[in-house]
Amino acid sequence: MKIRLLLIVPNLRDSDSAYSGDSLLGDDTKTLSTYITEYRYEFGRRYHSYHDGAYWGPNDEVANEFQDLAHHMYLLTLDGKLHLAPIDSPQEILDVGTGTGVWAVDMADEHPSAKVTGVDLSPIQPVFVPPNCVFEIDDITLPWTYASNQFDFIHVREMFGCVPDWDEFFRQCWRCLRPGGFIEVVEHAVQPTSDDGSMGPDHFYHLWGKTVVQSGEKFGKSFTIWEESAARLKKAGFIGVVETEYKWPMNGWSTDRKLHDLGRWNQLRLHGGIEGYMLRLLTSTLKWSYEQAQVFLAQMRASLRDYKIHAYLPGTVVYAQKPKSPAFH
Repeated sequence: MKIRLLLIVPNLRDSDSAYSGDSLLGDDTKTLSTYITEYRYEFGRRYHSYHDGAYWGPNDEVANEFQDLAHHMYLLTLDGKLHLAPIDSPQEILDVGTGTGVWAVDMADEHPSAKVTGVDLSPIQPVFVPPNCVFEIDDITLPWTYASNQFDFIHVREMFGCVPDWDEFFRQCWRCLRPGGFIEVVEHAVQPTSDDGSMGPDHFYHLWGKTVVQSGEKFGKSFTIWEESAARLKKAGFIGVVETEYKWPMNGWSTDRKLHDLGRWNQLRLHGGIEGYMLRLLTSTLKWSYEQAQVFLAQMRASLRDYKIHAYLPGTVVYAQKPKSPAFH
């Protein structure tokens, strides 16, 4: 049985801030404890301790740097925008799986009259943040304790491999969004693909993608939500579903300036980050040896250096609205 211990990370920017000491959840909130920061270490990588094993990625400085790099890539992808949903003067914003909190902080700066809440399993967020930004340590796979109709905007990004039941997750989002509020889901594939036939049927990228997907299936949390989120949002009752596709090349092979830049950043992100993305899944979930996992990761790094293969990771940005007069749900 999972123990719920929701925590508020102190905001040290403004000690008088209304958000620095009070929880949205009242009595469920406790002070930051050593339980949360007594991390687990595996093969030299640091992992969260709260609900240990619920997430496959490390939370050490190396992993955090690549999270911030991914944020830069999303800004480049969306032409500098933090979101595509047409939100208007939001007052309450929730960032699910906030990670290092960089999106939440940027959003708080962009909307100073809004309260931005970032939630994650790990306390890796900064403490010097805008006074309208607060971070909570919680497990979003448990029943949400937020009030119904609380948020104007819910942002979900790179939660692939983190949610065991996406339909239930979107039902929670529905309940906590106010009528007329928006949800935005930003995800990408883990299986590289190519449009010009340069990635033959025996290329290593196929094995890579198949292995990642299989590890997610065995872990009990799918890595394919990028192609399912639009349909699942409709199933949950959201309307006005808009899906925008994007591509992240595996390296700088593209002659298109924007795609070339994205590919260079993606190559850097994957070359340095794949150990964090896959080591626990390969060793703990698929039961590979550490040595076998490292050989597999080395094959991926070698593939990333081949500019003759015009492969990319497809992705989607999907936003949708809760009806202003929703039926009972």
